[in-house]
Amino acid sequence: MKKTEEEWKKKLTPEQHRILREKGTEMPFTGQLLHNKKKGRYICAGCGNELFSSDTKFDSGSGWPSFYAPASEKNVETKADKSLFMKRTEVLCKKCQGHLGHVFNDGPKPTGLRYCINSAALNFKEKK
Repeated sequence: MKKTEEEWKKKLTPEQHRILREKGTEMPFTGQLLHNKKKGRYICAGCGNELFSSDTKFDSGSGWPSFYAPASEKNVETKADKSLFMKRTEVLCKKCQGHLGHVFNDGPKPTGLRYCINSAALNFKEKK
């Protein structure tokens, strides 16, 4: 999915642009979807790609919405992130390459993973 920087700026809010396109991070415990308990799907705020399900969401205490698995491995990708003098694994939307957050190996069963995702990178579609 190719868009110019101007097209992204028109489509996204300034906060969404900062996170999705500039690899920013929202302040912990401030995201609108952190305490969302409704059933449904979490989709990319940039392109609408389905990323996570409420069925895999859990309270990690980290300050960001956390999931133990993506909705489909085909919809997200990961890559090494060595910014800020740390070794982490970045999570990206596979369709638009938007930065979503990071994944860590300290999550619950069955995967042991914690996808720590910025609320501003997501939209929520409630299950009807």
